[in-house]
Amino acid sequence: MHDDISIPLPSLIHRIGREAVKRAQAMALKHGCELKRVRRSRNWSITGQAIAIQSCCGELKAQSDAAEFAFMIKKIDTALLQHADKLEPLSAKLIRLINQNPAITLGELMQQTQCSITEARLARFEAEL
Repeated sequence: MHDDISIPLPSLIHRIGREAVKRAQAMALKHGCELKRVRRSRNWSITGQAIAIQSCCGELKAQSDAAEFAFMIKKIDTALLQHADKLEPLSAKLIRLINQNPAITLGELMQQTQCSITEARLARFEAEL
C-alpha cells in the first residue's frame, strides 16, 4: 500500500507543451510526487504513492485550463484503475473485506492485506458495530 507506483506518460511535451509540463511538475511536487523524464528520451513518468498521484490528478482536473492537461488526466486515471487496492486505506479495506465475507478468518485477512493481527481484530470489532 505504501509502495511507489510509476505511470508512463509518453511524448508528454509534444502533447501538452513545455509550460504546461512545468506547471504539472510543480503540482506533482506539492503532492509528494515526481514528474520527470525517463532517462534521455522524450517520454515522461509520474512516480509516487497512489493516493498522492490521485490527489495530484484531482488538482489537474480542478484547473481552469484542465483541457490542456486532458492527456495526463486520462493516462493517470486509466493507470490508477490497476492500483485500486492502493487507493483505499488499510482500515477501510479490512472492513470492506469483512463485510463482503463475514466468515473470513483473521489469518485470511492478514494474508490478503499484510496487516498485523491487532489491525485485523480492530477491523473485525469495527465491522460488527
